[in-house]
Amino acid sequence: MRGLAAAHPNARIEVWAGDEHRIGLRPIIRAVWYRRGHRPRAVGRARYQWLYVYAFVHPATGQTYWLLLPTVSVAHFERALAELATALGVGPAFHLVLVIDRAGWHTSAQVTVPTGLSLVFLPPYSPELQPAERLWELSDAPLANRPFTDLAELEAVQAERCQALHAHPEWICGPRFAWWPTPLAPSAA
Repeated sequence: MRGLAAAHPNARIEVWAGDEHRIGLRPIIRAVWYRRGHRPRAVGRARYQWLYVYAFVHPATGQTYWLLLPTVSVAHFERALAELATALGVGPAFHLVLVIDRAGWHTSAQVTVPTGLSLVFLPPYSPELQPAERLWELSDAPLANRPFTDLAELEAVQAERCQALHAHPEWICGPRFAWWPTPLAPSAA
């Protein structure tokens, strides 16, 4: 991080995390509380149509940015990076470091990274180090134990949930991310 501060002396630097999550018409089954003596009912239709949630989080503040895209690929990852950079105002005064896993579409030599954004890759097989992994339990909450008729219905429910999580950063941040680096202000010259 200090090396980045030296390379970008006039920029505020923040470290975010990003990941993708597949959701679809195959139901997410979770345990539920139910009255003793009664059995909960979970309707499920195994259909294999998917949608991908791209999530970016600043764990120290709980600030998030969400995208719903049809698949994961180099092109979709580049689109997500470009939209994130635009939404956060990445540029000469603000440099974003994005911590991601080593998925093939992340590490491809074909990926074009926007100016003002740097990618940092996690070690292999280390999802416990990825703060974005902790978002899926929160984002899946309205989808659990609920059948959907089509992807449009699923997308509407997921989009509403992503907007709620974006509007309530306090649901995401907390002491569990105390180890995450804090933003570096521009150095006074």
